[in-house]
Amino acid sequence: MKTQIIEGIEDLGRGVRSRLVGVGRFSLLIKQVFYWLVRPPYRIKLIFRQLEFVGNKSLSIILLSSFFTGAVLGLQLGKIFGLFRAEGLLGAATGKSLALELGPVMCGFIVTGRAGAAMAAEIATMRVNEQLDAMEAMGVDPVSYLIVPRIVASTIMMPVLTGIFVTIGIVGCYLVGQIMFNVDNQVFLSQLQQYVWVSDIRKGLFKSLVFGFLLSAILAIPLGVLIGTYQPMKAMFEPLMDFIRYMPAVAFIPLGMLWVGIDESSKIA
Repeated sequence: MKTQIIEGIEDLGRGVRSRLVGVGRFSLLIKQVFYWLVRPPYRIKLIFRQLEFVGNKSLSIILLSSFFTGAVLGLQLGKIFGLFRAEGLLGAATGKSLALELGPVMCGFIVTGRAGAAMAAEIATMRVNEQLDAMEAMGVDPVSYLIVPRIVASTIMMPVLTGIFVTIGIVGCYLVGQIMFNVDNQVFLSQLQQYVWVSDIRKGLFKSLVFGFLLSAILAIPLGVLIGTYQPMKAMFEPLMDFIRYMPAVAFIPLGMLWVGIDESSKIA
């Protein structure tokens, strides 16, 4: 009995120690990232290449998902506002919800699923092929060459994609308001301008800035290193990442319509 208790305590200690070691390694990685952010060489070409990579990987699904998100949100809110003859508030309600919450959160999920999965798979492949070790042997710091450009690009591109998401979402809501609820153009735009403040847009863009840093620094890059280092992590996450990476953007439209629905009777959740 005493032996089992001692073994249990030892297992608990090993588990706590391994987690603390992981936290420590991650803290050292973040420290190196901030160190190389302000120290030359400044790899501007790599940053622009990653900006194109993050934006190109996510733009198509951002455009499609934002349009249908705004359209479905406008459809559901229009039915509620129609009970009070307040369809003119459709643009204000949709714009405020997209700018403050839906835009940053959904962009975070989409970019994590597309560009983040591609980043993780790329770094995992380089880790398996010992390319990171080869860089260190040639005197090139992998954090400066691989990690910092990806984190900077994700942090910069996320607010841009969020702005696109909010804009296209409002366009989708506007079309629904015009076609289904006969909302006047001037009323829609005036209410949108009156109730969606600059501070709302600023808050949403700041949230997306934080999400961009978190998706690359905390999720994609550490996950790629783990997949490339530990076979159980590779077996667990690689099929899911390949599924997300190679799913065409148009495939998300019927999935989103099934989940959100265009009427109460068509929802599956």
